[in-house]
Amino acid sequence: MRRYASLAAVPVAFACGFFASHLTTPAGAQTPPPTISAQIIDLVAMTDADIGAQVPNLGTLRTKGLVATPSGTIAVQAGNVPKHTHMGSDEIQYVISGSGTFWLGNEQRQVHAGDLIVIPKGMAHAGSVPTSGEFKVLAIKLPPQASGDIQLVP
Repeated sequence: MRRYASLAAVPVAFACGFFASHLTTPAGAQTPPPTISAQIIDLVAMTDADIGAQVPNLGTLRTKGLVATPSGTIAVQAGNVPKHTHMGSDEIQYVISGSGTFWLGNEQRQVHAGDLIVIPKGMAHAGSVPTSGEFKVLAIKLPPQASGDIQLVP
């Protein structure tokens, strides 16, 4: 009789474990990404006050985050920033307004509204010499830029 009870206990324990595992969150499961709200943002109409105060120690840069997910961030940025790199994020900038000279790697390049600038992680870059208004860009960082991931380049 004990033999049959022992044999019956194995499938019962398996079934209990199987059902219990479906009631809990698996170990290592990722938290779902934050909800993104549907919106339309007029980037051209954004004023300095809308974008916010200057970021300390980064020239005249002002930035306002618009979207943040575990995969990337989108912000509007205005002003000029010293030459720097990001070691952990690729950056894509779409120039909304302004024109002038932009550092990309070791070259200064002319940019204007409508240009798309692709900056691989580790590449030095800066909006350095405006010729028509200050730069205002839509900045996309993939993955999101970690705190402290700005290295100024002399």
